[in-house]
Amino acid sequence: MTAGVRLVNGGSVKHQGRVEVFYNGSWGTVCDDYWDLKDANVVCRQLGFEGAVKDVKYALFGRGNGIIWVENAQCTGHESSITECRWGKSSCSHREDAGVICIPGNSSIQIIVTLVL
Repeated sequence: MTAGVRLVNGGSVKHQGRVEVFYNGSWGTVCDDYWDLKDANVVCRQLGFEGAVKDVKYALFGRGNGIIWVENAQCTGHESSITECRWGKSSCSHREDAGVICIPGNSSIQIIVTLVL
């Protein structure tokens, strides 16, 4: 199985936005429960940036729709992909969609990775 990651609703700035994961044929969001700079760093590095400036909560980059694929992300900060982090279940809504502000620089913005659940 594969999953892609992208940033959405960051405006014309490509290094920020709501984090979305493509899995099982559809894009979904990431819940901000337990979301912190370690998680944001993993996502930013996965997208080709050096790391994160800020972890963003409370749907600052707008609410997504559809499924919330990742809840209670618990990254150590050393993973190369958010799919390597521990995930849990919670009762999230899209008002809790997580985002990131990455360190600006070049990036492919979408990378396909292997998803291990």
